[in-house]
Amino acid sequence: MDENELFPSSRARHAPRILILYGSLRKRSYSRFAAEEAGRILTSLGAEVRFFHPNDLPLPDSVSDEHPKVQELRELVMWSEGMVWCSPERHGAMTAIMKAQIDWIPLSLGSVRPTQGKTLAVMQVCGGSQSFNAVNQLRILGRWMRLLTIPNQSSVPRAWDEFDQDGRMKPSAYYNRIVDVMEELVKFTLLTRDSHAYLVNRYSERVESHAELSARVNQSSAT
Repeated sequence: MDENELFPSSRARHAPRILILYGSLRKRSYSRFAAEEAGRILTSLGAEVRFFHPNDLPLPDSVSDEHPKVQELRELVMWSEGMVWCSPERHGAMTAIMKAQIDWIPLSLGSVRPTQGKTLAVMQVCGGSQSFNAVNQLRILGRWMRLLTIPNQSSVPRAWDEFDQDGRMKPSAYYNRIVDVMEELVKFTLLTRDSHAYLVNRYSERVESHAELSARVNQSSAT
């Protein structure tokens, strides 16, 4: 293991780059409101924030991945060092809109892994009493995408009563929790982004790469 991967000689000085995804297309979308509130908090904490708006994103596998919205999403994921996923809970699960965005993000693009080793915070909004079904599912997806999903999370019950007419969140313990989650996301991003090469260095992949290299050398020698 290269020690420089674990202890880089210099640390990045730019603002943490955070991408926010939300899971609803409604005009008055509480998951978007919560995501926007998270974005304001992240900006105040010194992060650079970008949103992906899922309007016009096609269903996975229904079109080529050259579709402009798919390309936009993938470029934003590549740009980011951390992400926030915020979904409504619908029928006890995350929405199809939320899942479609994640399904369009590949585990690898050539030799590049767009998500592996980056940080993730998960949030949900509920129409009724508080639930954690959506955030639990998002955690499973985060693990599958090899993201570093932070311990803290946010679930906002009765979301229709937590935001004013302008879509701003009212002062409450639920708002305070979102602040906690965003603070933790920024901290984890700052702690891990400089060691990204170390975090994504896997034994099984080194073995596979060595085998491929040996095969190419042997083939070259044979010719």
